[in-house]
Amino acid sequence: MKFTPIEPEGLLIIEPDVYPDGRGFLFESYHAEKYAEHGIHGPFVQDNHSRSGKGTLRGLHAQLRRPQAKLVRVLAGEIWDVAIDIRRGSPTFGRCGSVTLSASNFWQLYVPVGFAHGFCVLSDFAEVAYKSTDFYDPTGELRLRWDEPAFAIPWPIADPILSEKDEKASALADVMDLLPSFGGSETAKLAPSRA
Repeated sequence: MKFTPIEPEGLLIIEPDVYPDGRGFLFESYHAEKYAEHGIHGPFVQDNHSRSGKGTLRGLHAQLRRPQAKLVRVLAGEIWDVAIDIRRGSPTFGRCGSVTLSASNFWQLYVPVGFAHGFCVLSDFAEVAYKSTDFYDPTGELRLRWDEPAFAIPWPIADPILSEKDEKASALADVMDLLPSFGGSETAKLAPSRA
């Protein structure tokens, strides 16, 4: 298993050891002790699974009241996955890291607390699964515009399919005072989302 840090600091690509044979394949998709050795600490308390068609963009999402670290992987298809540092005062504030995750490469992306997350679907459809370190809290949800100019995200699609909520997502300037501070703990008291 290989753990590769990418920018901004905190993001990790995990490449598992895959064992194929005539019947199919086997690989470890999570091992708490091995992941902890590379700074990925649980517990992971919620698993989510989505299916989306080609051109769908989900994001950019974060949780304010109950911040979540995420471990993302693709079960079918291919996505372009992105995470943006939204920690006020961070030296990498507003910078994004990205990776192509697919069912064929088996990679995972670890997204720490303090990052907004999103992805777009490159294949005909994609099934995405991710583990979270805290429970989803709709009252603390933050949605940022996928095309926020300050982030300058180089999305590989120009006219994505968005949910109604993502179409109404907030501009960065409108929620700046709600964002977590760099160096704050995962349990820091944060203001409720207006998004």
